[in-house]
Amino acid sequence: MSNLIKIAVDAMGGDGSPKKIIDGIIHNNKSNKENYFKIFGNKNEIEKYINNKVDKSYYEIIHTNSIVKSTDSPLEAAKRGKDTSMWLAIESVKKKEADIVISAGNTGALLVIAKLNLKMIENIDKPALSALWPNKKGMSVVLDLGANIECNSKNLVDFSIMGAALYKSLYPNEIPNTALLNIGSEELKGNETIKETFKILNEKNSNNFKFDGYIEGNELMNGNVNVIVSDGFTGNVALKTAEGTANFITEELKKVFKGSILGKISAILNISNLNKFKKRLDPRLYNGAIFIGLDSPVVKSHGGTDFIGFSNSLNVCNRIIKGNLIDKIRDNI
Repeated sequence: MSNLIKIAVDAMGGDGSPKKIIDGIIHNNKSNKENYFKIFGNKNEIEKYINNKVDKSYYEIIHTNSIVKSTDSPLEAAKRGKDTSMWLAIESVKKKEADIVISAGNTGALLVIAKLNLKMIENIDKPALSALWPNKKGMSVVLDLGANIECNSKNLVDFSIMGAALYKSLYPNEIPNTALLNIGSEELKGNETIKETFKILNEKNSNNFKFDGYIEGNELMNGNVNVIVSDGFTGNVALKTAEGTANFITEELKKVFKGSILGKISAILNISNLNKFKKRLDPRLYNGAIFIGLDSPVVKSHGGTDFIGFSNSLNVCNRIIKGNLIDKIRDNI
């Protein structure tokens, strides 16, 4: 156990928990024997799903009496008490009993409880919510996705450094290109905060990343930029737009191929290409937003994902710890 990566899991958050969460752990354990799970939640329910499916040397269950509800406001969640599965999972990271924490529960509550329990990395003013997005050449890290509606230039510079550190943790052999999400690629475009950030990053020498200026919304998926930085308002709008567009394309293709005999024949003839397309846009592959800037990493799994998606976010946890994310941020900030 001492050489395993210890992941604190809030088993009671998200749709279909704890079954979906436990099924994700079972699925992950089949292919990855590097993870040890500290599972927080209703012990009777958890045991019902995990018994005899995962060797007991890979997990322990910590019984909790209450849970953070999806309908709780962040303040209500914090007031609900320190005996919730989410609070205790985060606290185990604070006490160094786990390396990283993951929850599929209430996002606002997770951010607030994490900030109450964990310290900020020195010289970081605000934590950011980041995630992996697919592009033509692989993956990009995008941040902030909603933790901070308003940001100053110092925050955006910090996000650039943290995003690059995250990318290097996940892809250690690459030096990422970093860009600011803006309404144009020209230097004079954008508000004063963006322009000031551009100036700072343009003059900053970093071994951690290459600054690539501005990127527009229609270029997010071209793969030339690995770390895309914005304030939380803009980033969240971009995220929801990208998700909605992907769902729209997938649903429209389904209609086309199911709508007529010719469509069904075309679907059969193109089944291999369609499966590749479907897999490329499968949101389960990119599940796992990372709350960075705190002195321990916190991962947010999408509440509506299935057990495959949750298992993939456990892989993200593994790669973050093996890639020494927190040390990389400290070294570069």
